[in-house]
Amino acid sequence: MTTRPALGKAHGKRYGEVTKLIDRSKTYAPAEAVELVKKLATAKFDETVELHIRTNADARHADQMLRGVVVLPHGTGKSKRVLVFAQGEAATAAKQAGADYVADDDIIRRIEQEGWVDFEVSIATPDMMGRIGRLGRVLGRRGLMPNPRTGTVVPPQDLPRTIAEAKGGRMEFRMDRTAIIHLSIGKASFSVEHLLGNLVAVVDTINRMKPEAVKGQFFRSLYLTSTMGPSIHLDLSGTMALKVE
Repeated sequence: MTTRPALGKAHGKRYGEVTKLIDRSKTYAPAEAVELVKKLATAKFDETVELHIRTNADARHADQMLRGVVVLPHGTGKSKRVLVFAQGEAATAAKQAGADYVADDDIIRRIEQEGWVDFEVSIATPDMMGRIGRLGRVLGRRGLMPNPRTGTVVPPQDLPRTIAEAKGGRMEFRMDRTAIIHLSIGKASFSVEHLLGNLVAVVDTINRMKPEAVKGQFFRSLYLTSTMGPSIHLDLSGTMALKVE
């Protein structure tokens, strides 16, 4: 029996009403699911559209866990505050590329001593890693420490591209202890075409990142939902068949 990943949502009267619009006995084609999730997003704010991927990984084994980055071609619907650890010409380039903060000695001190983290993404050039290693105690537990594995430690020439992705469509993800990957693919106000494009890009990217230790098919089930709405079971084969344009 297929079950929906636990999302911790309160099931009120509105939730019960919109749930009636979903046929729980069927799996939905991607385009149909996207249209339906937009219809079910009836809250008074622009709900986030979420994708929940249940995998066939065994989360007890480190070599089957997955962490990485995907870039949404149509953005996330929210511009993130970006901090860059760089110096000299690289710091100047970061400012010109739109970084919200370029870390100087004062900012590094504030992070270390005061726990200041008024940003959502941090990026560093390799020459700065020796200086900011001690910040791991603050940044690490919040998922904000620059890391080569997530593409946030980059050479100076890659800063403009990395900053633009971070402020636009770059999404970090991490498989949880139940082998499920949770991430957003945009806002309910997005067009069907843009949400579908983001969905396909995410599924394609994560499937190609399948850990070698996971044998057979990587995905077990896919669910689409909005912040306050019920989940929609995606047709797995139909979703996997779509290609990134």
